[in-house]
Amino acid sequence: MTAIQGHVKTFYQILANTLLVSVMNFTVWFAVTFWVYLQTRSVFATGVISGVFLVLTAATGIWFGSVVDGHRKKTALQGSAAASLLFYAAAFAVYLVTPADDFHDPASIALWALILLLMCGVIAGNIRTIALPTLVTLLIEENTRDRANGLVGTVTGTTFLTTSVISGVLVAFDGMRSVIILAMAALGLAILHLSFVTIPERVVEPHAEEQRGGVDIRGTLRIIAGVPGLTALILFSMFNNFLGGVFMALADAYGLSLVSVQSWGLLWGVLSTGMIVGGIVVSRTGLGRQPVRLLLLINVALWTIIIVFPLRASIWWVAVGFYLYMLLMPYAEAAEQTILQKVVPYERQGRVFGLAQSAEQAASPLTAFLISPITQFVFIPFMTDGWGAREIGPWFGTGADRGMALVFVLTGIIGVIATLIALASRPYRRLNDATAAASSETAAAPA
Repeated sequence: MTAIQGHVKTFYQILANTLLVSVMNFTVWFAVTFWVYLQTRSVFATGVISGVFLVLTAATGIWFGSVVDGHRKKTALQGSAAASLLFYAAAFAVYLVTPADDFHDPASIALWALILLLMCGVIAGNIRTIALPTLVTLLIEENTRDRANGLVGTVTGTTFLTTSVISGVLVAFDGMRSVIILAMAALGLAILHLSFVTIPERVVEPHAEEQRGGVDIRGTLRIIAGVPGLTALILFSMFNNFLGGVFMALADAYGLSLVSVQSWGLLWGVLSTGMIVGGIVVSRTGLGRQPVRLLLLINVALWTIIIVFPLRASIWWVAVGFYLYMLLMPYAEAAEQTILQKVVPYERQGRVFGLAQSAEQAASPLTAFLISPITQFVFIPFMTDGWGAREIGPWFGTGADRGMALVFVLTGIIGVIATLIALASRPYRRLNDATAAASSETAAAPA
């Protein structure tokens, strides 16, 4: 591993490059969601955008994982940026030739063509998301990978910080035009920068190399099944993401029902400092000896936050709740990445990360697609002039925002119960033991 240690500076350069690309991809995602809601005032439309994102993520994760494992890491990173750039260029052409009035109709073909092209550009960036934890394994020594994963969380937080401010301001004053132009310019710069970065490749043993070609879902499933409790962890993450689809579908609509788009974008910028702080803390202290246990305990705290912040129709409750959520997210992300890095062979990590991403995200589209119309046509009327408004409205509040808030509360309660059950389960204990054993074997291995 001493040869790997010499490439920490390379890891920092990749992080900086990833920060630039991620800022622009997330800016496009945030901006198109803000913009579509402001153009159409349709919660259903914003929910469908979240659903489209999650469907595409689930559909491409396994394939992207095979791309990461089957190609040089630098090629995968550059190909990801180039694909995003091409999709954004096509979207810009649609934006320029479409009359502005067509974008006010949530059923407009041109509107959804623009959305799909932009979301495909964002999704192409997921190749980087899958490649980055494998690069941690490649470039960082095992005993400090949890801290490196914390730095990845810091980059994610910085991404949200700048993204929310950029997207909110640009959408408020110039619609999507400047957003797309800025994204194309930044991706071009990232491609140029990475061309000067040398990324070493680990030599793969011949018997492992024979299995590298293609997607090979069966072999990847065999690797996952061979680690006690790992299948259960992925299934738990699937269920978590099934519930998380509610948050993704409704969070922006809920926030925009309380404040202006400029205020919401700036607030996200402030809140995202929580991810930066959380990531820095993880990078300094690590995750301890039981990342599996930590992951589940963090999930209990996250779902509790989802229960509490909507209890009052106050942007301050949202701000405090979201900040705590952002503060804890780097712990959850770093813990899951560290677990997989410990128990999955390097030559299979891209596929496993990709399959895990697909499996986890496969549940979310169903929620995102279902919860938007259910919220629009059931919960919002329920809390506007229905039974809920009459019976719990006096203390919970009434109106469209209270309908969305009730969905959050119910989702959080289910999430807490599910996580507590997982924490007491046998697969949790088996995976905890397997992770500890992998750490012991690495510590005992000769340098």
